[in-house]
Amino acid sequence: MLSARSTPLAYHEPERNAIRPPRTTIAIIPRVALDEKIYELRKQKLTQIQALGQETYTHKFEFTHTIPQILAEYTDKSAEQLAESRVAVRVAGRIMAIRLMGKAGFAHLQQSGRRLQIYVKKDDVGEKGFELYKLLDIGDHIGVRGYLFRTRTGELSIHVEEITFLAKDLLPLPEKWHGLTDVEARYRQRYLDLIMNPEVREVFVKRSRLVQSLRRFLDSRGYIEVETPMMQPIAGGAVARPFVTHHNTLDMDLYLRIAPELYLKRLTVGGMDRVYEINRNFRNEGLGWRWNPEFTMLEYYQAYADFRDMMAVTEEMIETAARDVNGGTRTNFNDQELDFDRSKWQRFTMRDAIIKFWPESAGAKPQLSDFASSEKVGALVKRFNSAQSHMAYDPAAPAGKTIADLFEAVAEEHLVQPTTIYEFPAAISPLSKNKADEPEWVERFEIFAGGMEIANGFSELNDPEEQRRRFELQLRERERGDEEAHRMDEDYIRALSFGLPPTGGVGVGVDRLTMLLTGSPTIRDVILFPLLRPERPEVQSNGVPGHDDAKPNHPDGRGEHDLPGHESPEGHKRETGH
Repeated sequence: MLSARSTPLAYHEPERNAIRPPRTTIAIIPRVALDEKIYELRKQKLTQIQALGQETYTHKFEFTHTIPQILAEYTDKSAEQLAESRVAVRVAGRIMAIRLMGKAGFAHLQQSGRRLQIYVKKDDVGEKGFELYKLLDIGDHIGVRGYLFRTRTGELSIHVEEITFLAKDLLPLPEKWHGLTDVEARYRQRYLDLIMNPEVREVFVKRSRLVQSLRRFLDSRGYIEVETPMMQPIAGGAVARPFVTHHNTLDMDLYLRIAPELYLKRLTVGGMDRVYEINRNFRNEGLGWRWNPEFTMLEYYQAYADFRDMMAVTEEMIETAARDVNGGTRTNFNDQELDFDRSKWQRFTMRDAIIKFWPESAGAKPQLSDFASSEKVGALVKRFNSAQSHMAYDPAAPAGKTIADLFEAVAEEHLVQPTTIYEFPAAISPLSKNKADEPEWVERFEIFAGGMEIANGFSELNDPEEQRRRFELQLRERERGDEEAHRMDEDYIRALSFGLPPTGGVGVGVDRLTMLLTGSPTIRDVILFPLLRPERPEVQSNGVPGHDDAKPNHPDGRGEHDLPGHESPEGHKRETGH
């Protein structure tokens, strides 16, 4: 049983003959008891509907128009024009409002996030039709046949001549004046969120447009879309902690994919010069406003290209996506306007970004020479920590890893407008090609916007001997306790030994890019069913008599908001979107 404080939703009391409790007491009525009562009342109505000759759960409904089509085609038509043409329609939808006025009534049908009014008159639908109308509740699905007209107030409506019952909503929708406002309930019951909040549906419509835009952009440039394994014998292509599963027949452990990178580059070895995959990745790490353990990435590779070529391709693709999704390059995110027009993007090397955003309170800005040794980098960290909140520092860690940590602490939060950061330490880039003039640095870039990384790319390392050395360095990091360090992959080294041409590769976080283009403040807002902590038993019961889905809470009592987020700079192609 829920207390008033923990009751997540306020509900309709839609039964016309029931007396609505005082508004102040609705919150203290146990949710399950309220739901069960309404469930039983509506089941009785379902029996009455069946007695009228209606199928209770019909198989299909033949319609002539959708509600969005009617609104698009007839919103600008006058009452006289509609009367003259008498447009006949058959439309289906969910009832979102209904009122009875003697021998007539109005209702609003919702379909695809749009609403249209219907007018029902007993003389037109007949005795049984009007009895059916009186048995309908908010949330029910119906089909109607009739013609378009305008009411006295000028509202475009359907004058109904026939009602067909399609499906009963046995549980009450959230109260219309409150909507579905409990955040966790919105994520957990996304179906209700989509019904009650049209703007949520629009987020996922835009996400679909984004994916279509990305595909169209790459397809038009000769890339081939492929699929690579989601279960892999070695967790490779990124530096992250994997989920482990077991194949019973082969009696072997497998890892859910943390990145498709090494398989896509195997395909490039095989002659697929331009290849991409829109893939689901899984990382057994923390939850946060920009992290979800299951997330979507776009990853693509182009033979005979380097990181600068891929930088240009990616910037153009993101600008194109912004135009396709929003009709322009500007969007609002966290109360700030972002502009994805490429002519306004900034570019800095990682070292230049640290220098540019170095806080005045930490003393004079660093010089490039301050990044040349572990001792000098350690001195920078001490200067920064003396003036700012403490940054974790391990003197035994490679200098490049410390520089990447320093970049995150000093510069990342300032990268609000679209910005490309390039030239990364080799120590955190085990799959990237070294710079010819600075072997401790690699040809790698990341794109930031809204203060977070959204893309990561580089010139791919194609020397099998150097790749083996890099993997061995990663193994030493594992021995030092880094569980996320990359594992040795002998088959990948064998593939490189057959010759990988000069290749550029990129990973783009689809979830994070959706956040930016829709102004969504958290990654959970752009994932239809994000991972959440186990539901409390008293909340999880669905209110259906004889159906108790209760499960125990998290064993240590923590919720998802208590779990630490993790974003390591080594998160490679491709931690963006995670």
